[in-house]
Amino acid sequence: MSTNTPNQSLALNAAVSAQNPNQAPIAILDSGVGGLSIAQCIKQQLPYENLLYVADTLYAPYGDKSAAFIQQRLNEIAQWCITRDAKALVVACNTATVNAIDQLRQQVSLPVIGVEPAIKPATKISKNNKVAILVTKATAANQRFLNLVAQYRDSCQVSIQPCPGLVELIEQNKQDTAECRALLSGYLRPLMAAGVDTLVLGCTHYPLIMSLIKEVCGNELNIMETARPVTAQLQRQLTHYQLLNDSNKLGTSRFYSSKFNKEQQALFNHILPEPVQLHSFP
Repeated sequence: MSTNTPNQSLALNAAVSAQNPNQAPIAILDSGVGGLSIAQCIKQQLPYENLLYVADTLYAPYGDKSAAFIQQRLNEIAQWCITRDAKALVVACNTATVNAIDQLRQQVSLPVIGVEPAIKPATKISKNNKVAILVTKATAANQRFLNLVAQYRDSCQVSIQPCPGLVELIEQNKQDTAECRALLSGYLRPLMAAGVDTLVLGCTHYPLIMSLIKEVCGNELNIMETARPVTAQLQRQLTHYQLLNDSNKLGTSRFYSSKFNKEQQALFNHILPEPVQLHSFP
């Protein structure tokens, strides 16, 4: 039985994609491992789709980077994915979405799905009109994000809570440590004391510490994340452009990181339900 080298496998995938664009992969882009929460949801809801995941961990987190830098990185990664015949791009990063997705959509001719905080549904389910959004530093200062808050806040009091340091701990595989718990508590307890009853996770990394958030806040808090809405929008776009995979075989997934090392490999395997082989990007 013969086996393909990585380059041969890519060539084979490209040939298959050229013959049947529906079987081309969906590219999922993030600054690190946060987008894995969305990748897992896509895998569950669209099991026949092939996935290509790129973590730009060498430059994570994006939360302390300039908009120009984020745009440059997102464009480079998107073009790399396109050379591998991606049929759609999922920008699985809130910070990249608010800082770079509009200009990316002007440059590519395939569906681009972004991630936006679930502000509108949060304001609908809050019983006391007190909502908080956990975000990165870059998102908190972004005008596109602030416009979304102003548009959907309705009569709610919306607290925007930047969480510097949190993404870094998750990327370092320290999400189960006392250090992470203490940092998170410092961000959440004032919000709870202010009476917030609905919490929006405005970064795709934060669902990875959902159990810790519930441990700090209790089970009475409404917690809103975006994996399912993003997956639903992806499915709508694929259906609209007739790009849903028509194969009856379960899809495959390939994972890449711009900071390829054994620690990254361990982090991916810690987060994902099954062990995976991590590859170096580019």
